[in-house]
This record gives sequence, C-alpha cells and structure tokens, in this order.
Amino acid sequence: MRALLLILDSVGCGGAPDAAAYGDEGSDTLGHIYAHTPGFALPNLERLGLAAILNRAAAAAPHASWGRMRERSAGKDTTTGHWEIAGAVLEHPFTVFERFPDALVHAIEREAGVEFIGNFPRSGTVVLDELGPEHLRTGKPILYTSADSVLQIAAHESIVPLPRLYEICKIARRHCDAARIGRVIARPFIGEPGAFARTAGRHDYAMLPPRTVLNALADSGATVHGIGKISDIFAGSGVTASTPTASNAEGMAAIVREWPPLDGLLFANLVDFDMLFGHRRNVPGYANALREFDAWLPTFLANVKPDDLVIITADHGNDPTWRGTDHTREEVPLLVLHGGKANALGTRETFADVAATLAEFFGLPAWPAAKSFLNH
Repeated sequence: MRALLLILDSVGCGGAPDAAAYGDEGSDTLGHIYAHTPGFALPNLERLGLAAILNRAAAAAPHASWGRMRERSAGKDTTTGHWEIAGAVLEHPFTVFERFPDALVHAIEREAGVEFIGNFPRSGTVVLDELGPEHLRTGKPILYTSADSVLQIAAHESIVPLPRLYEICKIARRHCDAARIGRVIARPFIGEPGAFARTAGRHDYAMLPPRTVLNALADSGATVHGIGKISDIFAGSGVTASTPTASNAEGMAAIVREWPPLDGLLFANLVDFDMLFGHRRNVPGYANALREFDAWLPTFLANVKPDDLVIITADHGNDPTWRGTDHTREEVPLLVLHGGKANALGTRETFADVAATLAEFFGLPAWPAAKSFLNH
C-alpha cells in the first residue's frame, strides 16, 4: 500500500472563522493571487477540485474529492499545522517572543560558548543587511525571531562553519523546550555586505511532538519517508527515511523518484511558496511557483493507481498581498485521490482528519478526535 501526503506550504484558501483574533480577517492566499495576477489559472489543480474549493467556474465536475480544512490548534505556524495534520492537536500554543528572555539567551551563550547580537523580530533577509557586517567583524552569531514561535540563529559559513552552527542550535533547542518555543532554526549565509545570501544549509530543530499517526505507521512496519523539512518538523519522530530538499523542484523530483518502490507513506513539504514568496510578499513569484507545480502535477499523477491514496493540502496561509511578513490564519484546500471517487468533503473541523484517513487507509486503529474522509 502506498500514500502521498503533499503539503503545499502556506497555500491557504481564505481566512478561518477566527482569523480576526490573529489580525488576519480578510486574508486569502489563493484568492488574492488570482485577483492580483491577470490571466492566472491552475488548470490541473482546478480540474481536480480547486475550482470548486474556491467557488470558481469550472468546465467540468471535479476529478477528485475536494473540500477545506480548519485548524483546531491555536497558532498559524508550520509546526502546529504539520503536527495537527499528523494527528496531534495542541491544546496550548507555542510561545511567541518579541525578545527572548535574558535568562534563556545567557544560558544558551554559556553552554555554547558564544555571544549573540540581535535578539529582536526581523525578516531573515533584512536582519542580514542590518547585522551581517557586525557579525563579520565580531564573529558573534545573529539571534532573531519572527511572528512565529521560532528562535533563529544566523551565521556566515566562513565565520561559523556549519557543524559549529548546528552544535549551537542543538544546545539552544534543549534550552528552548522549557519555554515551549516551537523551532530553533540554523540560518547559514554567504556573501559580502550588501550581497548576503542564505544557503541551503538551513536546519530546523523542532520540539519532540506528541505521538502522531507517523509513529503508528512506523510501529506497524510501514515506511514513513519524509521529503523536504518533514523530518525536521517532527524531530525525526515516526520518520523512517528522509530526503532533505532545497527547493520545490528538488522536492517534486524526489516524489517522482521515491513513489514507484514505496510501501507506506511519502510525506512531502514544498517550501518555496512560503519561504521564498509568501514571507517576502512576492505575488508574481508565488503565482509562478504555483504554475510550476500545476504543470508538474500530471507527470506524477500518471503513476498513481486507483488503490493509491494521494492527499494534497497545506499547513497555513501566507497571503503575499497581506501586511507584514507573517503567516495568515486561513483554511486550507483539501484534494484527495483514491478509488476514482470525486466527492464533496465539506469543511473539516480539524486538520487531524488527515491522520484519521491515513489510519483507516493503512488498517490502523481509528485515530481519536478526528474523522476519516477515506470512504466519504
């Protein structure tokens, strides 16, 4: 048996009912990309059911089952979204800091033998322009955050080699657990002042999640192969194989390569939508990345059999027309291919319905507090 769970990172489809509580009322990642991009179309996704999800006119009935999902957990970050998709609904959100407490920072500095500069919220590219030259002069790593529950440490690869940066981040991860900080992220970069560039050496260190459907699958003997940053998001828990990627193109190539021999779950994240275009409020770039994915999709679907399961969804929104650079609290699209069915799945009340569906598909015990849509 084989299944693909494919996360289009940040590809939301309209504000959730509680979006106003997050300052996101009116956000709509896909809707606003359509509205701001003349002639924009995603014909393959629209044929599967995206047109129906977005209430757009379609030439024919959907070819796949389709619906929307709402997040039950508090938050709009990557870790919370992925954990809930895998069946772990968080009762308490991760902690978000504008500035990390001195006690936490000093504890990391003492153990790691470093002194940080920064410690404020910034865009990852802006902070390099602001503090990169000082980092080059002093050798002190740059500490910063965003509107998510993340502690990010940036360093030039010629000043702090990757193994040393990763060591610092692992130390930070241990200290961040008590503060419920979702992720520690290593952010290596290269270049000179005015022309700094982040590299593919990024590494995420997440909190260890509660038990998820990934653990249940792995315990049953099935393969759980993470593509992209999946293993990082779950701290390796329940992931039996991992293929890190640096782009959507690498992720799509890995899916095509790993699908034919698969016996189990292929769990993939395509990160460019969020990392390169959502956070940078780049509507044309986001639109083009969606077009590239849409053009690739038939290549993969040609190798999908009726008894396979394919789930395409997202983990949150990141409306590139929205104010600021943060994620947006949105519903996410849900497209499901299995058994030739093309049914309306409605609006699911939790992302964890994906975990319930995977549990049913692989013959595991029913997943608690969630409903499978496998045979809807």
